[in-house]
Amino acid sequence: MRVEAVIFDIGNVLIEWQPERYYDRVIGPERRQDLFTQVDLFAMMDRIDAGAPFAGAVEEMALAHPEWAPEIRLWRDNWNDMARPAIDLSVHLLRALRRRGVPVFALSNFGAENFPLSEAQFSFLAEFDRRYISAEIGLIKPDPAIYAHVEADCGLAARALLFADDRVDNIKAAQARGWQTHLFEDAQGWANRLVQAGLLTREDTR
Repeated sequence: MRVEAVIFDIGNVLIEWQPERYYDRVIGPERRQDLFTQVDLFAMMDRIDAGAPFAGAVEEMALAHPEWAPEIRLWRDNWNDMARPAIDLSVHLLRALRRRGVPVFALSNFGAENFPLSEAQFSFLAEFDRRYISAEIGLIKPDPAIYAHVEADCGLAARALLFADDRVDNIKAAQARGWQTHLFEDAQGWANRLVQAGLLTREDTR
């Protein structure tokens, strides 16, 4: 079926999301490994993505682990240093699709309070035709309900949607709904898929 809209995840598709790399730089690899072993920072992030207050959830975790409190608070205080840089080719592809008149949506697990911080840093996050941010709608990938929400809101058939995400579980959930999908490993692979789908020319991707 012809693709009628392209859907981008944000983290590790449009913006690099490697908090381990940030902490390696700031506190060193050994301390970072200890921190991530002793404190489930990704579970904290899941709560934020599901709608928990960003600053409040980080502070709650800091108070629960006082031995790591300063390091945990870096997640809140230095968010824009952690959630970066942009993946330039992916941003180029987003804009190339829009120039071609292809509707482009975002579907991302992201907190309601930290998303505006990233949007202020990366103007392309305001360029989507529709945006589905997990904390804003109260649903989180890979819950099938978030994919159903997208379908109901945009009014397009599941098979008309092409979705790129870097996580296998999110891709499998979309496939179960009947979406066309691309497991994002690098931006060039995504560019190739968009060309293969007839949405962009090879020249558009350069």
